[in-house]
Amino acid sequence: MNGQPFQVNIETGLTHLRSVLLRDGQALAQDGTALSGTLADHRNHRLQAVLPDGALLEVEAGYAGWWTTAIAVRVDGVLVHESHPGRTIAWPMLAGKGPVTPEALQQLREQEQRDRAQWLRNKPSLIVDIALGLLFFIVSKATGSLTTAALVGAAAGLAVVVVQRFVKLDLLGGLALFGVCTLLLSAGFSLYFEDERMVQLKGSILGTLVAAVILLDALLNRGRYFGARLARYMVGMPVDPQRLALGLAVMGLCMAGLNLLATQLLSKDHWLVYTTFVDAPLALLLMLGVFRFARSG
Repeated sequence: MNGQPFQVNIETGLTHLRSVLLRDGQALAQDGTALSGTLADHRNHRLQAVLPDGALLEVEAGYAGWWTTAIAVRVDGVLVHESHPGRTIAWPMLAGKGPVTPEALQQLREQEQRDRAQWLRNKPSLIVDIALGLLFFIVSKATGSLTTAALVGAAAGLAVVVVQRFVKLDLLGGLALFGVCTLLLSAGFSLYFEDERMVQLKGSILGTLVAAVILLDALLNRGRYFGARLARYMVGMPVDPQRLALGLAVMGLCMAGLNLLATQLLSKDHWLVYTTFVDAPLALLLMLGVFRFARSG
């Protein structure tokens, strides 16, 4: 700018955002904010420096989406550069809501506190869900029998249901209760068909059935049942219920198909590794794609 090399470095992390304005490698101004906790502050960063000719250089830095940071540069109040022309620089949960007022920031902080409290309530059930999955894996490896693992898992799941009656912690919220139900179904499939292969196919069968129901909701009901209810959990992320339901249905069919392929192509031990350590992370990645699809509606 005016023949001088300026640079803006933006450091992002899970808990903070830091911006630094440099000239010839020397820091002229910096700003930083916390993204979480009691000190969370989601304002845009303001970096200022005086140019040799006396003009005031101002840099506005911040998020221009969930994954993108951007800057806008002004000299004496006149916009001279945008890293992402036409994009609004604002914390994603505040984008499109007009000027970021102190009231809006306070509302966001209060929402984050509620989200944090919700996470603390959900954490025990998440631990239970993970523990049941690991128990299934360990028993399968130790005994070499998926049927035995399904029965042990079902017994452990029922034990959690009993324990829940005597403790205040929510052990069955979120996906934990779903995990218990799938373990019971796995045991039921294995005993009824007298074939532990049905334990492997359980994910494909249930996944296809659930996906079909959600798909019908998306196509015939515009996602007003499943899509609308799932959208309530996406705090600060406005989504189209029909697109959310459609995306989840397609994702469910994909996961069911992948499990079927794993059952057909992999050995029992390799399938066990897939269903314990690969299936969930893969589903999480696909879920991010579903969220992106649902938000673009």
